[in-house]
This record gives sequence, structure tokens and C-alpha cells, in this order.
Amino acid sequence: MTTIVGGIDIESTGLDFTSGHKIIEIAITRYELETQKQIDSLEMRFNPRRSIDPKAQAVHGISLEALAAEPLLSDHASQIAKYMGECGVWVAHNGAAFDIPFIRHEFSGYGIKLPEVTLIDSMLDGLWATEDGKRPRLEELAFSLGFIYDREKAHSALYDTDLMMKCFFKAREKYGFFKLPTESA
Repeated sequence: MTTIVGGIDIESTGLDFTSGHKIIEIAITRYELETQKQIDSLEMRFNPRRSIDPKAQAVHGISLEALAAEPLLSDHASQIAKYMGECGVWVAHNGAAFDIPFIRHEFSGYGIKLPEVTLIDSMLDGLWATEDGKRPRLEELAFSLGFIYDREKAHSALYDTDLMMKCFFKAREKYGFFKLPTESA
């Protein structure tokens, strides 16, 4: 049986979803775990119908003007939830503290509950990637595995997802990191 792994990343109007910040971009890239073959990907942007925190915009570079003609997430949340639900494992960099709780919170506002799926957080589970064991930025994780981090493309959800998944598979294959709970240690 093939396990589908979904690499997930979001960009948002700000960091705190409890104060009304919204998802403005989501990327999910799905792979077969066993073969590391990419199956497909989904990338969408959304009009948040609210302002973007200047600090968030400085990171991802997405302006409200660029989102004016984009659809609302509420119109696509059920499709995205179905897509995510077809995965047996989710991988997200800072996913346990940010991406997945943010998605769950916003989707619940649309009456959509995401399934419980094994989550590999490449930040929390990637402490081996930094000399001092701090939580690595995606750039540090990539560097530790020999990948180039393109700062011009960084913080595009699809770029970050693709790079994170390259790191995920290389760390698993070459060093035995990012084990699933069902795999022996």
C-alpha cells in the first residue's frame, strides 16, 4: 500500500490566527513515500478581505493589491481539505506551531474539520541540522543537507514546500531522520 505524503506551507496576513489573520497562500505537494515520486501539487492564493500586517508582507512579499482578484478561501476550503485528507502524512516546516493549527482554525470557521494525520514538523524534528540544536530555519535545514536556498524565491509557499520535501526525503534516505511513528527507530 502506498503512503501519500503531503508537504504543506502557507503564507498569511499575520502570525496570530486567533486575532483574525487569514491564509493568503497555500501550497501542498503530494508524493509517494516509498518511491519519493511527486504525484501532484496544489497552489492557490486567496483574497483575505483584510489588511496584511506589514511584518508579514515584508517576509512573503505578497500585497493586498496582488490578491484583489483572487478567490476567497471559504470557496475552496472543502476541496483543499479533501486534498489534504488523501495524505497519510503531512510535512510542514514549523507545522506543529503554525501552519497546521492556522489551517485547522480557519477551516473550522467554514465548518470544515481536517482529519488527524501524522505530522512531521521539519523544524521541530530537524534540530540535528544546526550546530547548537536550535530550531532551524528552512534555509539552515537546506544548507545542512547540501541544498541551495534561493532567497529570491523563498517564502513562496510552493518554493518552500518543494525545498522542504527535498530536505525531508534526503534526510530520511541518507541519515535516517524524519521517521514516521510506524517505522522502527
